[in-house]
Amino acid sequence: MSKLGTLGARLHHGEIGYDFVKNRKIWYGISILITITAIVGLTVRGLHMGIEFQGGAVFTTPKNMSVSVSTAEGYAEDASGHDAIVQKLGDGSLRIQVAGIDTKTSDTIKDRLADDLKVDGEKINAELVGPSWGEQIANKAWQGLGIFLLLVVIYMAIAFEWRMALAAFVALIHDITITVGIYALVGFEVTPGTVIGLLTILGYSLYDTVVVFDSLKEQTRDITKQTRWTYSEIANRSINSTLVRSINTTVVALLPVAGLLFIGGGVLGAGMLNDISLSLFVGLAAGAYSSIFIATPLVADLKEREPAMKSLKKRVLAKRAQGGDPDDGQDAPVSDDGLDDEPADVAAAVVGPRNQPASRARGRGRPSGKRR
Repeated sequence: MSKLGTLGARLHHGEIGYDFVKNRKIWYGISILITITAIVGLTVRGLHMGIEFQGGAVFTTPKNMSVSVSTAEGYAEDASGHDAIVQKLGDGSLRIQVAGIDTKTSDTIKDRLADDLKVDGEKINAELVGPSWGEQIANKAWQGLGIFLLLVVIYMAIAFEWRMALAAFVALIHDITITVGIYALVGFEVTPGTVIGLLTILGYSLYDTVVVFDSLKEQTRDITKQTRWTYSEIANRSINSTLVRSINTTVVALLPVAGLLFIGGGVLGAGMLNDISLSLFVGLAAGAYSSIFIATPLVADLKEREPAMKSLKKRVLAKRAQGGDPDDGQDAPVSDDGLDDEPADVAAAVVGPRNQPASRARGRGRPSGKRR
């Protein structure tokens, strides 16, 4: 078995682990700091809305243009009297965007660009975009986002419970805010591709969260009938048992997106790929982070406020303080992943590697039950 596979097996069985839930205040603080930075960037710089949302014209020149991007920007701004965005495409052609102009103005700008760039005006392709079309896209995007979030909350509340639905909702808002804030900070153009990317990352983020929540639901079944573990400890175990799976899923998803962003958009100059690839890249990374460091610790926080969970925690701590044997016949929570068979000294404290194999730790310090 590979080292990563061995690590995943040891995490799943509780032999090693990291206490994510115990350090939740650190993760909350980091998330709040990142979110505030994103909101400040969004407030100060704002989003750079694409021409699809503002309306205007897009001019595409013939291939293999020898004119630089900065020179073409100057020509376009002089011809239109508006700010222009120029991108050099992979085939050497120029894509010139000018917002806020009508049909008559676009014809004049096209003729002047042809003279300045020294090309035939018939070879410059002009496309007009009306602002009403962009407004419709924006409205549909908001409607789609609202419907998606509503359905997520309803589904999570039915399939799991309202606390998990609330935690998943907070994680999704966290991911969207960070992604939109990054767009504002780096100044990338917001296009319909960006909207598609934002809606796509919600599914990835929710998938990682549901995987952890499903494990947590199974491991906390009949939790109050035992005195081995608190809810937070089992929540932490759920994160560790699915940690390698979450990392693998995220890395596999990020690799092709990174190719689109850094190679397609950066090296080849296909600017339109930046629109969707940046939102996917940032959103996938934020989704993996929120499912591990935000959603599950938040559920543990909410559950530990329940009277039943408070009572359970007192019993567990009291039993440990008395030095009681966790394997003394107490009923354990029903679980499908073998939690009942774990030695309590491994499962209860899932921080750091064990000094000895679990098989040797089982039953140490008590009679074997055999008569000599």
